[in-house]
Amino acid sequence: MLVMPRDAVMGVDIGTSSSKGVLVGLDGAPIRSAVREHTPTRPGPGRFEMDPSVWWREFTELARELTAPGDTGVVAVGVSGMGPCVLLTDEHDAPLRPAVLYGVDTRSVRQIRRIEERLGAEEIIRRGGSALSTQAAGPKIAWIADEEPELYARARRLYMPSSWLVGNLTGNYVLDHHSASQCTPLYDTLACEWYAPWAAEVAPGIELPPLRWPGEAAGTLTARAARETGLPAGIPVTTGTIDAWAEALSVGAQNTGDLMLMYGTTMFLIHTVPEPLTSPSLWGTVGALPGTRNLAGGMATSGAVTNWLRDLFTGTDHTELTRLAAESGPGANGLLMLPYFSGERTPVMDPDARGVIAGLTLSHTRGDLYRAALEATGFGVRHNIEVIEAAGGDIRRVVAVGGGTQGSLWTQIVSDITGRPQEVRTTTIGAGYGDALLAAQLVADVTVEDWNPVREVVTPDAQNTGRYEELYALYRRLYPQTSSTVHALAALQER
Repeated sequence: MLVMPRDAVMGVDIGTSSSKGVLVGLDGAPIRSAVREHTPTRPGPGRFEMDPSVWWREFTELARELTAPGDTGVVAVGVSGMGPCVLLTDEHDAPLRPAVLYGVDTRSVRQIRRIEERLGAEEIIRRGGSALSTQAAGPKIAWIADEEPELYARARRLYMPSSWLVGNLTGNYVLDHHSASQCTPLYDTLACEWYAPWAAEVAPGIELPPLRWPGEAAGTLTARAARETGLPAGIPVTTGTIDAWAEALSVGAQNTGDLMLMYGTTMFLIHTVPEPLTSPSLWGTVGALPGTRNLAGGMATSGAVTNWLRDLFTGTDHTELTRLAAESGPGANGLLMLPYFSGERTPVMDPDARGVIAGLTLSHTRGDLYRAALEATGFGVRHNIEVIEAAGGDIRRVVAVGGGTQGSLWTQIVSDITGRPQEVRTTTIGAGYGDALLAAQLVADVTVEDWNPVREVVTPDAQNTGRYEELYALYRRLYPQTSSTVHALAALQER
């Protein structure tokens, strides 16, 4: 008997440390997944870049691996990627240089000051939704124009990882509204369109892409892309978006009052609000769905610190270190960490911040250090939540997603520190699953509630909250007490 392939959708996300693909049935059940690891280049202090050829090569490898068994037929594709990133191409759409990555790349401080002087810091927040920071794409473009003027003179188009994949898959030059809203100050978040006067000021000569919403079709797969990926020509491809927003969609965290916590290499927070809100310490953006607005935050490191510790402690893995951290207990036996190992984004907004580990003695163990890193993320989340609410946010539900939700310890620590329950959905594999959901919605009538119901709710443990109240007060004091010292050290690191 002839067995017909099962219809499926594919989602691919280009992340900081890996590209991940997932094949999902139209019922929401994951069929298989695949990963390709990579490492950004670091050409200088505070600089993080990536060759875009990695993105397309890994997409084609993932597509072929996911479909190799031949038991599925892909009917739509969704994409996302880290961002906002800046990839500039020439008149032939050839990349001119490696892409400058999002807020982990802190090179654009001088450009931020200049743009603020020209356009006005308060007016940038009002129209652009966010204060200029090293997260924003606009100053990164200005850095290239300042430091590499001959190269910039040849620049014609702006891409991010998701739009680069879309361009290779469909031949179309488009970007989603949410990604555009992180191109501060090029995008008007009040009008939801590019703001031509500021675009001409900050990114002269760049043909900015037409805008669509992440779930809209960007086009269909070309014959050339079909040959390179093994996917069927003519299937629809979503416009896509930045990874954290795809993750929020994957767990249904897009309703007013929702807060998504993304446990990954970095920690990301997205709060959905009924109307535009702004804060000098957060990012005000348009959402992933038409008509939605967000107040968002992001820590420069979270999983990156635990990965660093794993690599330092040769011969151990995250499972073993998590077991040791659980044995360490709340407070990590008197250790306190500032997780600013790559500077810090919100709400500190300090690219020259650095990591601090306070209270070390000769008796402290690997488990204590790992526990302190997990707790540092929790303290950073609480700090962001307090600033979100001070800006007018109203957090009614917290939904967790990402690799860090796989074990219970990290999410439990964050709930204990913040005093807030967290919903964990059945599938928490991340942005690729959200990409697949948007792809499925191009061809079928599906909802996230059908695809991905709630699996558990992590509730705060009252026995730990008192200890964490004391430690959180110390955490908030530690940065201002050490900032002048770490700033001086950061300057030495740049020599």
